[in-house]
Amino acid sequence: MNDTLTLPLWIGGKERSGSSGRTGDVFDPSTGEVVRRVAFASRADVADAVAAARAAFPAWRDTPPLRRARVLMRFRELLEAHRGELAALVTREHGKTLPDAGGSVQRGIEVVEFATGIPHLLEGGWSEDVAQGVDCHSTLQPVGVCAGITPFNFPAMVPMWMFPVALACGNTFVLKPSEKVPSTALRLARLLQEAGLPDGVLNVVPGDSEAVDAVLAHPDVAAVSFVGSTPVARHVYETAARAGKRVQALGGAKNHAVVLPDCELEFTADALIGAAYGSAGERCMAISAVVAVGEIADPLVERLRARAAALRIGPGTQPGVEMGPLVTAAHRDRILGLIQRGADEGARVVLDGRELRVPGGERGFYLGPTLLDHVHPEMTVYREEIFGPVLVVLRAATLDDAIALVNRNPYGNGTALFTGSGRAARHFEHEVQVGMVGINVAIPVPMAFYSFGGWKQSLFGDLHVHGVEGVKFYTRTKAVTSRWPEPEARGRSGLAMPTLG
Repeated sequence: MNDTLTLPLWIGGKERSGSSGRTGDVFDPSTGEVVRRVAFASRADVADAVAAARAAFPAWRDTPPLRRARVLMRFRELLEAHRGELAALVTREHGKTLPDAGGSVQRGIEVVEFATGIPHLLEGGWSEDVAQGVDCHSTLQPVGVCAGITPFNFPAMVPMWMFPVALACGNTFVLKPSEKVPSTALRLARLLQEAGLPDGVLNVVPGDSEAVDAVLAHPDVAAVSFVGSTPVARHVYETAARAGKRVQALGGAKNHAVVLPDCELEFTADALIGAAYGSAGERCMAISAVVAVGEIADPLVERLRARAAALRIGPGTQPGVEMGPLVTAAHRDRILGLIQRGADEGARVVLDGRELRVPGGERGFYLGPTLLDHVHPEMTVYREEIFGPVLVVLRAATLDDAIALVNRNPYGNGTALFTGSGRAARHFEHEVQVGMVGINVAIPVPMAFYSFGGWKQSLFGDLHVHGVEGVKFYTRTKAVTSRWPEPEARGRSGLAMPTLG
C-alpha cells in the first residue's frame, strides 16, 4: 500500500505535490483495490493555480485566435493518437466498459473540433454612420481566469465540454476534477502542453470540498462551470454568483422516456436498455424512468426484463462485457438501500440486481440491472436521482397524462418519446418542459455545435455548456462608439444627453 503511486497537481505547466499533505484513495471499481492515490489541493494550492492562470492570461488573450485554434488542432491530433490510452484510464478508475469509455472520449474530441472553429464565432459587429461621422462596433473578449468543477462519471468528456471552448476564446483555466477519477484530467493537461499550450494556461487541482470552496471564493476567478448533483450545483451557483462570478451549474436529472402503444416495440426496448443500464446508469442523461402509456406497459416491461437479465456484467476491460461496476462501494450501498425502499413502498421488483455475483469480482462494486414496475410519483425511487442501474416504470392513460407527469418533476434535463406518430412527437416536443428532447432517441445528447443543458433544477444559470452558448459564456461584449472630428468641430459639445442622431 505504501508503494501506491500518488498523483500530483498540475500548476504552471509542472507537476507539484499538494501542500495540504492530504490524499485520497483511487479505486479500481472492478476489484475494489486501491490502485493509486491523489494529492488533495489546499486553498493555498488553488490560489497558486489561479495565480498561474492570471499570470498567463495577458499573453494568451493577446495570442491571435487562429494561433490559439492551432494549438487545439494539435491537441485534437494527440487525443486521436492517445484515444485508447485515455479510454483505459477512464475504465480503470470509473469502471465503465472500454467501448463506452472510448465513446465518451470521442464526444470530448468533438468539442475540441468545434473549438478549433471558434475564431469565426468571435466576430464582432460593425455599424457605419450610426450618427453623422460616428461609427459603432462591438468585440467579444475573454472574461479572464475560468474554472471547471467536473464529476466522476465522465473524466474526459465533461472537462472537454469546458476548457477547449474557454481556451479558444482566450481565457485561462483552472480545472478541479473529481478526486475519484483524477488521472484522465492530468493526462489531458500533459497532452495540451505537448500540443504547445503555454504554461499556466491550464491548471489541474484535484481535491475535495476544500478545493471547490477555494475556487468559488477566489476573487480572480471570473467564471465557474460545474456539473454534478443538484444540491451541489445550487451551492456552486449561489456561492459563485454572490461573489459576482459568471456561473453555469448543471445539476441532477430524472430523465423520462414516454412510450406510446404505436412505438416499434423491439427497437424501443433495445434503446431503453442501453439508456438505462449503459455506464451502470451513472450518466446524467441516463433514462431512469419509463412512462408506459396505455396497453404498451405489460409487453414493454416483459421485454425490458428479458433484455436486462441477459446483460453481461463484469470488469469493463473484459471483451463482451456490457456493463461494469459502480464507481465506489458507498455509492453502490446507497443504491441498494433505495431498491429496498422501493420494494417496501410497494413497487414490484421485476428484476433484482442485488442478487448479482461476478466470479472473481467479489470485492468489486457490482450491482446488477434492476427493474421496478408499478412505481408511483410519491415513491422515493421516483423522487430521488438514483444514478445507478435501476429503471422504474410508471403507467399513464394518455400522452397528455404522461407529459403532465414529466412536467411536474423538479428536474428537466433530458427526455425521450417513442412513437410512430409525427403528430404525437410534435405535440410532445412542444409541450414538455425539458431542455433536451429525443424522438425515438433515448439519449438525446446534442452534438458539440449545439449546447448541452437542462431546465428547472437541472440547470442553475442562463447558458448551457459548449456550442454557441459556451462561446457566449466564456466571452463578454464590448461596444465601442467612435468619432474622428475635423479640427474646426472641436469644442462644440454641450451638457445635454447625447443622442448621436
